[in-house]
Amino acid sequence: MLLSVIIPCYNEEKTIREIVELVRAVRLEKEIIIVDDCSSDRTPEILRDIALNDPMVRVIRHSRNRGKGDAIRSGLSVVRGEIVIIQDADLEYDPNDYYELIRPIVAGKVDVVFGSRFLGRHTGMYFWNAVGNKFLTMMTNFLYNCWISDMETCYKVMRTDIIRSLDLQSNDFRIEPEIAAKVLRLGYRIFEVPISYMGRTYEEGKKIKKRDGLLAIWTLLKYRNWKGTAPRMKPIHPVTAEIALLAMREASAGH
Repeated sequence: MLLSVIIPCYNEEKTIREIVELVRAVRLEKEIIIVDDCSSDRTPEILRDIALNDPMVRVIRHSRNRGKGDAIRSGLSVVRGEIVIIQDADLEYDPNDYYELIRPIVAGKVDVVFGSRFLGRHTGMYFWNAVGNKFLTMMTNFLYNCWISDMETCYKVMRTDIIRSLDLQSNDFRIEPEIAAKVLRLGYRIFEVPISYMGRTYEEGKKIKKRDGLLAIWTLLKYRNWKGTAPRMKPIHPVTAEIALLAMREASAGH
């Protein structure tokens, strides 16, 4: 298995079916792990229908609402792929970007890739959200001696052994700075790839709040001196890598 896509979701009845179809359409060997964080709308019913007779899809349902971070951890406990991608359940991020996101990893050049909204095409981002993101990214660069453009991106892509070695603790949106901080503390250099971004409004279901920005600052400070052990990994099997690179070339030719 090359790729594991973890989709944490909560009350996403309007978008969950479409985002799963978009992920399915990506021509890479993969599994889709959907973690329903105790949705109270029609999301569970839709997920049962999606997973019916589809071995590519596995659905995990929390018995109570525990947050995005906890949902990601639940997904990580069962993934089988060489590479993990976290995919939000709304339509803000485009799965067609997977090809470029995993290309450097499959080619053996890097082990961690972040998709940057600020390097790519984007629309719909609130001004103060953008300012907050820029501030948190600058703080990350200052505290961890790195140079990235989008710390809060959803698309944090890496070898599965790496993300499992991070011993993730956050239950909510603090999972984003925690992942970034710990990856950097392990000594990995983050390779950034431009991605497209179609931001949605709060009326459409956007969930992040101002409070989450303050918690992100606290999280970046908390893990400044965290110590972990980087895993020793084998290269991706050459046949698996060649099949993936072929799919990427075909996708690029199609565009």
